[in-house]
Amino acid sequence: MLDYATLKLIWWALVGVLLIGFAIMDGHDMGVGMLLPILGKDDIERRVMINTVAPHWDGNQVWFITAGGAIFAAWPFVYATAFSGMYWALLLVLFALFFRPVGFEYRSKLPDPTWRKAWDGGLVFGSAVPALVFGVAFGNLFLGVPFRLDETMRSFYSGSFWALLNPFALLFGVVSLSMLALQGATFLSHRTNGDLQARAKKAASVIAVVLLVVFSLGGIWVWFIDGYIIVSIADFGASINPLMKEVTRSPGAWFTNYGSYPILWLVPALAYVGGIVVLLTLRAGKTLWAFVGSSLACVSVISTAGIALFPFVLPSSEMPNASLTAWDATSSHFTLNVMLYVALIFTPIVIIYTGWAYHVMAGKVTRDFIVENDKTLY
Repeated sequence: MLDYATLKLIWWALVGVLLIGFAIMDGHDMGVGMLLPILGKDDIERRVMINTVAPHWDGNQVWFITAGGAIFAAWPFVYATAFSGMYWALLLVLFALFFRPVGFEYRSKLPDPTWRKAWDGGLVFGSAVPALVFGVAFGNLFLGVPFRLDETMRSFYSGSFWALLNPFALLFGVVSLSMLALQGATFLSHRTNGDLQARAKKAASVIAVVLLVVFSLGGIWVWFIDGYIIVSIADFGASINPLMKEVTRSPGAWFTNYGSYPILWLVPALAYVGGIVVLLTLRAGKTLWAFVGSSLACVSVISTAGIALFPFVLPSSEMPNASLTAWDATSSHFTLNVMLYVALIFTPIVIIYTGWAYHVMAGKVTRDFIVENDKTLY
């Protein structure tokens, strides 16, 4: 059995991997949904877009569910505090996600244009709102979440839903929206042809530039806000509660890890590499590599935020010493160890199966294919 401190670090990394998996896999589904009325100029083109993700969207959404389950099991303190304090924001995400399965299933059941347009709106809402809220949530982590803990470890949230929608957090929401929209645009560039593919390529090029701009602005803004630093804490390998540490705040503190380990600057640099790969490969007609470049940007953006926040998972603006970290908000040693074995067994199976499914369903989705299979496709 691995020591407790190592398991805490491993599970911080594994939760990050699940969030990255969600951004890459379910991200291109959501990106396609967001772009539905922008790139699809008629009903057949919109059906082409929907059917590029049709075989996989429901399976890809499991990444989101698994990430939530992992947070519940590995960081119960974080799950309890975040899911109760940000209740309305999470309900908004849940209600928005309701539109995705029913939108996919019912959109093409009737030929009525009004019916289909209404469900198109539902798919856009169900794709864009979760992407925006996830980004806003990350932005608020850097500002600190207004909660405190009493001596019995009960959490008390003093914020509101509208307070979450501050300019700084909304900028992070735009980063999230552009990141997932880029995933969708590059995916469509690879899976479609003709005029639709040409528009998807153009959109991907524009969105890649937007992503790099807002990502840069977010990094600059983070430099000027007060970050969190642990001044003292009990043994990392012990069972400790969140109040057994001292935390202070200072400008630029979110860059402490990058200052301590300069090699970590390669992580945010990969976002620019990914963006440049998208621009160059689209121009060269290498659409699969454009999707790889977009996925690399996703990995970089999420990892950059995670490294900056580490070891903080849910910082508290009201009571900094009560901030939840990877060291003091975790499950027991035994629980983390059992979960690790489960992850080591099932994660490779999921990845292999997903790769096989995409291999089997590879190829272009064309207008002729939609017309020929009008009654059996989404």
